[in-house]
Amino acid sequence: MSNDRPVGGSGFRRPTLVLALLALAQLIVSLDYNIVYVALPDIGGDLGFSPQSLQWVISAYAVAFGGFLLLGGRAVDLFGPRRIFVMGLTLYAVSSLAGGLATAPVPLVAARAAQGLGGALLFPATLTLVSTGFTAGRERNRAFAVWGTAGGSGMILGSLLGGVLTDAFGWAAVFFVNVPLAAAVALPALSLIPRGDRPSTGRRFDPAGALTGTVGSTLVVFALVRGPESGWGAPATAGAALLGVALLAAFAAVEARGADPLLPPSLLRDRDLRAGVLVTFLYMGTFGTLLYFLTVHFQVVHGYDAMRTGLAFLVPMAAIVVGSQLAGRLATRFGTRPTLVAGLATGGLGTVVLGAGLTTDASYLSLVPGLVVLGVGQGAGYTLMFGAATAGSPADQQGVASAVASTAQQIGGAVGLAVLVAIAGAGTDGLAGDALRAATADGLRTAVFVAAAGIALTALAALGFTPARRGGPAAETTAPSPVTAPTP
Repeated sequence: MSNDRPVGGSGFRRPTLVLALLALAQLIVSLDYNIVYVALPDIGGDLGFSPQSLQWVISAYAVAFGGFLLLGGRAVDLFGPRRIFVMGLTLYAVSSLAGGLATAPVPLVAARAAQGLGGALLFPATLTLVSTGFTAGRERNRAFAVWGTAGGSGMILGSLLGGVLTDAFGWAAVFFVNVPLAAAVALPALSLIPRGDRPSTGRRFDPAGALTGTVGSTLVVFALVRGPESGWGAPATAGAALLGVALLAAFAAVEARGADPLLPPSLLRDRDLRAGVLVTFLYMGTFGTLLYFLTVHFQVVHGYDAMRTGLAFLVPMAAIVVGSQLAGRLATRFGTRPTLVAGLATGGLGTVVLGAGLTTDASYLSLVPGLVVLGVGQGAGYTLMFGAATAGSPADQQGVASAVASTAQQIGGAVGLAVLVAIAGAGTDGLAGDALRAATADGLRTAVFVAAAGIALTALAALGFTPARRGGPAAETTAPSPVTAPTP
């Protein structure tokens, strides 16, 4: 079994080009969170989705992505990030092509699930390549800044790009766009990313752990995604949640006894990964929900169309780019933990300012100060939290460590959105017209203020990371890369 891990520290012959490929790959993953939202009405009308089934165009991606992350992370550690990186991109391209060509609901939902599986392979592979392929300190912090810029801004760019493509070419274009993007990354990656050595000792795949962990995670994510729409007491939701929890308990028992577990219990004793799980969970449950509430504010309260809504997100996207780049520089100078805490606190302040402006008569310009401050803090947090979470993990477990942090992120997003949507919609039942607009604005404002309180908790949770030496998150990684030379 070959391990195509990159060389530790300046392991790429052309690091700038490789970093561009990794950033573009992360952009593809982030785009697909939101790019189909604005196309949903056209998809539903053309393919005959019912109102109840249309949500699965979104949910199928989220369930597959969240459920298969641990398996994807383990595959990265066993087979090497380069191989899984290219495999994930290939799956993205094929499933996106199938989605664009779909003529009925079932094939489209299946294509979205396959895209989610591609993301579950691609995300840990990309993060592992960033974590192990660049020299600790300034170079790695710069790499995380570029990677974070792509990831943090990609979700917002997805809303804008989805509106543009749907208006210009129809809903299928939001799928077809992934095909050339994935090919443009996968093909040069074969020559630019080294394969590395073979591992010195054989490792097992842990089929029992893979089965219980993957199915259990998928069922829990399914319940979290389905619950807000169908009701938490619905038989399918409750049954999936109970079975998922039972399988995850079995997964924990299997891992505790296994000789070569999918998720080594020793990994969870790492202080930084434990803190990272909490931070990524809270981050996505707070920052990650704000795009939804802003979309509702623009479209329901102020009547923006899809294109105007997308344009309204250009300001926060630019702020996220600034925050991501600034975070990389400040982490090199002051260390990750203080920079991350400061970034999260900044984002929390921006969220409070933004929430105060969510009224029925507020202009877009009045929201800009909050959007800017929020975006800077959001970009800084996204850039630093994954690197901080995996900083102390051994190099041969970077893939599964990345997957653990990202699984927490996915679950946090589902939980946070369910809670905050319930808060935002509490006073809107039975209303219409101006009364509904006013109640919607009030509910959104309350939900955003609750999210700001959650961001404050996220900043406190970030204090749990190891106090950083100057040089940023990756400078604290103690485990060297096992590869000493690239293989052509």
